[in-house]
Amino acid sequence: MNNLAVFRKIGANGVMVAILACSLASPAFAQSTGPASITLDEAIQMALQHNHNLLAARTTIQQSEAEETTANLRPNPSLFADWEYLPLNRSGQNAQYLHDSTEGDLGLSYLIERGKKRQHRLQAAKDITAQTRSLVTDNERGLTFNTASLFVNVQLAESTLELADKDLKSFQKTVDLSQLRYDKGAISEDDYLKIKLQLLQFEADYQQAELAKVQALSDLRQLLGYESVSPDYDVAGPFDYQPLKGNLEDFQLKALQNRPDLRAAQQGVTAATSQYELQRAIGKQDVTVQGNYSHVNGINAASFYGSIPLPIFNRNQGEIARTRFAITQAQEQEKATNGQALTDVRDAYEGLRVSDRIVLLYRSGYLDVAQKDRDIAEYAYQRGAVSLLDFLDAERSYRATQLAYRQALASYLLALEQLRQAVGTRVLP
Repeated sequence: MNNLAVFRKIGANGVMVAILACSLASPAFAQSTGPASITLDEAIQMALQHNHNLLAARTTIQQSEAEETTANLRPNPSLFADWEYLPLNRSGQNAQYLHDSTEGDLGLSYLIERGKKRQHRLQAAKDITAQTRSLVTDNERGLTFNTASLFVNVQLAESTLELADKDLKSFQKTVDLSQLRYDKGAISEDDYLKIKLQLLQFEADYQQAELAKVQALSDLRQLLGYESVSPDYDVAGPFDYQPLKGNLEDFQLKALQNRPDLRAAQQGVTAATSQYELQRAIGKQDVTVQGNYSHVNGINAASFYGSIPLPIFNRNQGEIARTRFAITQAQEQEKATNGQALTDVRDAYEGLRVSDRIVLLYRSGYLDVAQKDRDIAEYAYQRGAVSLLDFLDAERSYRATQLAYRQALASYLLALEQLRQAVGTRVLP
């Protein structure tokens, strides 16, 4: 359906000009009817279904399957015909002349492939398709991690915004109370102005947190597929500590079993071996067979031919040697990928352990200490027991501790997602 909008603007002559603008509703601009709130699992599923880069990568599987069809095709036979000695200056050609005085040939030739070339071509194409599937699965693994990372970023932004809003409202009450105390002469004008000036930082923090949330949601939407969710969507799910059990050896063993890039490297060795066998088959010379029917000066005859190249110079030596080295290359790449998988798991595991310890430090009592110190300083300042600087210092320490905890929690959740990506599965012990 067309959306019709009417706009007005002032023309060069000062007259109001009505402009009709008509825009076609298209997937890029039409409002999506996607869910208003999504969980992490839902976000990952949406990304796997709607992310355009992944959808483009998946077409490589269909392309490779089409190559299988091409590889399995047999050579086409060749049909040829000729009719010679047809006079151009005879006005009255008759059937007898055409029968007795002209020559015609009709023949069919076919290339017989030796060395099972077609079978080797098909197997090589199938091995490439299998490797392509694993590479696409590895793209899905990377997309899953990126989606989870952006999801955690949104959760961090929303948690920071919630904290900024809470702090702003709390400090606004302090400013209001300080206004009353100043009006009654309980505090100096200088102290009141310092408190009021501090409110600017809380307001700026709130605006920055709000911007971070909008940008994080926008980045996540792009990864999910821009049209798959509504513009005002949100995320749902706990932004909290999730303890994880398991040891490094178990995670590394699981990675060797699940990593699609490692499986693709192993299939690369198989594909390289198939290419080597194919090149050896190509080195076998093919036979061309041909049958002719000839009509010459009233005589009908049949002829049969066969030809095969003599492999004196070209026996496909270069390609055979190249593919032999390609097998070695693929084997070395497999070993490198195997080591990389183990390294990725170890790095992610150690990063998760450190992040876990940091989060537990905050949760062991430091958050409560910061909250209690702020409350005591606020209570004491309102009753004139501590100075303004002590109160503001306690307020800053509280805010810094709360923000640092949220960032540490986000780092822990990201480290957990990093370990899931390194292992190659979201199901961890």
